[in-house]
Amino acid sequence: MPSNPFTSLECLTLENPAAGSSDACVIWLHGLGASCNDFANLLPELKLTSGARIRFVFPQAPMLAVTVNGGYQMPAWYDLLSLDVERKFNTEHLAQASRAIADLIEQQVAAGIASERILIAGFSQGGAVAFDVALNSARPLAGLMALSTYFASHDTCAFAAVNKAMPISIQHGTNDTVVVPELAARAETVLQQHGYQCDSHRYPMGHEVCPQQIGDISAFINRCLPALH
Repeated sequence: MPSNPFTSLECLTLENPAAGSSDACVIWLHGLGASCNDFANLLPELKLTSGARIRFVFPQAPMLAVTVNGGYQMPAWYDLLSLDVERKFNTEHLAQASRAIADLIEQQVAAGIASERILIAGFSQGGAVAFDVALNSARPLAGLMALSTYFASHDTCAFAAVNKAMPISIQHGTNDTVVVPELAARAETVLQQHGYQCDSHRYPMGHEVCPQQIGDISAFINRCLPALH
């Protein structure tokens, strides 16, 4: 295993060539043990604004040994050391993952997409990285969508001033036993203490995505990345 397993992330990139060249981007991170295809498969269900030219980038986490799963190798953004509410984790892994996603933002900017047109989304472990990326970013971003996740790095976050007004959507299942709803509430409290405003959504579901939520995901993307004419 290299010292930094995040140096060359593979990504699945999807866009609508019929709409013309993309002028916006969603970088969407999957959860522990999952695949970049997980949320790519959700795209046909989204109700996005007609004419929107949004590129979707789905990074694939590297294979890591995960302590809570007996050291078994699986796609992971960081090694998870405990499943209790305090969620002990490998802080260096998370920092490396966050820098890798920040590099993806730079690649999109270099490709001609303004950072203000880049939205960061993540589910579960991927959401923890998304929190870290968006709230530490020196570039202004379009928004942050945190799905069934927690704010793992709140103690070390820079809370960069450039994104103080960034739209944030926190979405969580009330029956989630993997990432308990208390962790979503904690994230909202931390954000409020630092002057952020966020949309809070709860659904009668477990650690998953439900049909009602798909409507809210669509609305948030449409709000943050309106079609340019």
